[in-house]
Amino acid sequence: MEIDDLTPAERRLWRAFATGAEVDFREDGEQAVRAVVLRALLLNGPEEPGEIAALKVRGARVTGVLDLRYATVGSVIHLTHCRFTDAPDLVGAHLRYLSLRDSGMPGLSVTRARIDGSLRLTRCRFGGPVRLDGAQISGALFLEGAEIAVAAPAAQPVLQLNQVTVEDDLCARGLRARGLIRLDGATVAGSLDLEDAELGNPGARVLDAEALDVGANLLARRLRAQGRIDLRGARVPGRVDLLDARLSNPGGTALRASSCVIGEFWLRRGPRVEGMLNLRRAEINQLDVEPEMLPDQVRLLDLTYTFLTPHEPAERRLPMLERDGEGFDPHAYEQLTAAYRRIGDDQAARLVQLAKQRRRRSTLPWYGKVWGHLQDAAVGYGFRPLRAAVWLLSLLAVGSLVYAGHHPPALKAGEAPRFDPVFYTLDLLLPVISFGQEGAFAPRGGYQTLSYVLVVTGWILATTVVAGVTRTVSRQ
Repeated sequence: MEIDDLTPAERRLWRAFATGAEVDFREDGEQAVRAVVLRALLLNGPEEPGEIAALKVRGARVTGVLDLRYATVGSVIHLTHCRFTDAPDLVGAHLRYLSLRDSGMPGLSVTRARIDGSLRLTRCRFGGPVRLDGAQISGALFLEGAEIAVAAPAAQPVLQLNQVTVEDDLCARGLRARGLIRLDGATVAGSLDLEDAELGNPGARVLDAEALDVGANLLARRLRAQGRIDLRGARVPGRVDLLDARLSNPGGTALRASSCVIGEFWLRRGPRVEGMLNLRRAEINQLDVEPEMLPDQVRLLDLTYTFLTPHEPAERRLPMLERDGEGFDPHAYEQLTAAYRRIGDDQAARLVQLAKQRRRRSTLPWYGKVWGHLQDAAVGYGFRPLRAAVWLLSLLAVGSLVYAGHHPPALKAGEAPRFDPVFYTLDLLLPVISFGQEGAFAPRGGYQTLSYVLVVTGWILATTVVAGVTRTVSRQ
């Protein structure tokens, strides 16, 4: 390209390129620069000994397509506060550093590109899809404050980051996008920052990040998301921070984090989640969830966690298990029980186990339900042993008073011991211990019926107490 073919603005840019000087067109009003000129500079621009060539432009209107497909560019590129008439095409390019900060463009394609430094798209305004799928970025990826406004079908991605590799942080704080964002299979060595982001794709997927691999944290405080967030199979060794977040997908799944491996999962201080929360088969070290944020539908099948915070009474945690529409899941109750036992709250652990037995009872046939109701009423399935003592003392008092007023006749008058109504009643109630009274006397009529009732009741109480003690010992 001959310098005589250039406009005055392009000549100014051509001369500045060799020394890496910045050209700011904002002072003289927006100036048009052809994309083919920028391409010629980057691929075969002038050089000066002892200087580092760089393309640094502010406030230009770039006309035409900036086509760097599969090109290798050794110069730093700064095209900030610019307006592009066409979407730049950087597919497969090998770049040193690229900044398009505060620029507006119809779209951007950086598919399978390799960037040795960072890619800065801070506060960019996109009128079409942004494609970075398969890109390899050795530095950080900056999307903070960017806006993506695309009139596309709900299933069509407006921001494609699937299979992207970022060897530093992916900062998208304050990102505003309407449509699907894809992060499937992406790898971020640092943290993924979505704090204060506003994402909308009502009734469809808004963030698809299956098998996402984050080296540190997924930060999403004050996130506003309308649509389904899918994190299935993601790995986040640090924390998934959803403090003050607003998740909404009425009638569908608001957040799916099934089969994830997460260090800490924070879901607090925000409004109630609108839509289903799916944590099936996830492995979480610390689950930090406020009961008020949980939606009506929660999926917890095979969820495992070590610590559950903040500490809440069992009565406030149990509704979380009862909202699982997949039926009775004993594993969920065992996880909650173990969490309470780790912090020494045995009373709460017993309440959870009692709730587990009651929930299980609803799945039994009628005869199992009858037996379950008897165990529950008698001793609370063995988790309320004091109730058994109250029953025994009450029956002991009734039997002692009845038989004190009417001594049953002895089977062998000359060999029977002296009748004692208290120990006779104890002999009937306790199936193992014998005081020699029951076998020596034979009540008749209604008194005999009472003795049968005492024997059966004693067996029921003894069986349920033993079952409860056995369960408690086996858990410990």
